[in-house]
Amino acid sequence: MGRTKVHGRGNKRLDAVLDFVAFAARPMPLVTLLDEAPRRISEILEAPVCSLYVVEGDGHELVMRGNVGFAQTALGQVRLTIGVGMTGQAVEYLRPISTDNARAHSAYKHFEDLGEERYPVFLAVPIRGKSGPLGAVVVQREEGAFEDRDVELCVALGAIISAGIRHAELIDARRDRPAAAARRAGGGTRKVTLTGTTFRHGRAIGALSALRRPAGRPSESRLAGDVADDQRLLRGAFDVADKSIRAIAGRAEKMRLGQDASFLSTYVDILGDARFRERAAELVAEGTGIPTALGRVAREVTRTAASLTRDPFLEERARDIEDLCDALVMLAAGDKRAELPSKALLVGDALSVFDLLISARAHPVGIVLSDRAKGPRTRTLLRLLDVPAIVGVEGLFKWATDGDVALLDGDHGILVINPSRSEVASLREYKRTVGEGELD
Repeated sequence: MGRTKVHGRGNKRLDAVLDFVAFAARPMPLVTLLDEAPRRISEILEAPVCSLYVVEGDGHELVMRGNVGFAQTALGQVRLTIGVGMTGQAVEYLRPISTDNARAHSAYKHFEDLGEERYPVFLAVPIRGKSGPLGAVVVQREEGAFEDRDVELCVALGAIISAGIRHAELIDARRDRPAAAARRAGGGTRKVTLTGTTFRHGRAIGALSALRRPAGRPSESRLAGDVADDQRLLRGAFDVADKSIRAIAGRAEKMRLGQDASFLSTYVDILGDARFRERAAELVAEGTGIPTALGRVAREVTRTAASLTRDPFLEERARDIEDLCDALVMLAAGDKRAELPSKALLVGDALSVFDLLISARAHPVGIVLSDRAKGPRTRTLLRLLDVPAIVGVEGLFKWATDGDVALLDGDHGILVINPSRSEVASLREYKRTVGEGELD
């Protein structure tokens, strides 16, 4: 008669595998999967490093979205083209690749900031989807080559992760937005997950609001009393802008941003330029109104710069003056059409000093920039705004609509539009865990 055995708890590896299966069987927010799956696989395979890569963009890029063992800053930053490095080759061939000396492998791809040379024992396993690869699981340790049973187990665990990633609905930004997904502002129910590159860590939730500028206004005649009010408001706007930009420059100095923040001195110089102030005051005195007067000053400077031999410095200064004039309009007279809701997630193609002076007054909880956002100035402005931020989000304005609620995960570089209740609950738990208090 055959022997029967119930495999109760006590086998560390088996217990960990069964716990993983139970964990992965539950519907969960993508960020929970990205955090927990690497941690659990690391324990199962007794490897201090486990990374979870996801296929993104045009389907040719692998991005590290989950990890234990490396610094959190690696998330969203470590990227590989499929076919490059052992991980890229594993995904290209849809076969596991392992070695007990990664640096000696012909396909080894070194990332300077990871310090992964400490973990030469390496295993990369592709995660398969219905029609191709979804990503890869990579485990690393100091010594002790991975055995065949380890490779087989990791392949099986990767298959379980595959279902979780598909359930999370990572959206290919190239896909046309279907008519059925059209939504009115603030009324959307379709959940969409977009990815970008982490700039500042942290997590937040809020209504999406596009960055905006004052609307152009036609010249209009003003009464004498209106002119006097405008002159007073203009002087006040100049004073507030001057005080604010000096405070921002001081903050940049304390943050030791150095040359990266040198453009702020240009704004200090512009606000201290008597001719600039006098020309704006002169036009306001003629009764043109503050928006029209400042708009004319900006156009005059732009025309002057264009009439001279192309000088990059003058062209940049003209753009800075235009940016500053927009800020002065908002400080002096305001524009309801350009005002932002309080504590929103701001989305846009780029940032400018206008956003430090004006948009920041609405106390945004996070910033999301499209793949058009580039340059060192944008990076400096994001550091000065000091809120969770991701950049390089492809297809942002294809899917994002003003008023939609979204969850920004700056730790993993993810934006979830119309998050589920479980994702909101997960964020609340995260806030309590890190001591940030309840959501507003």
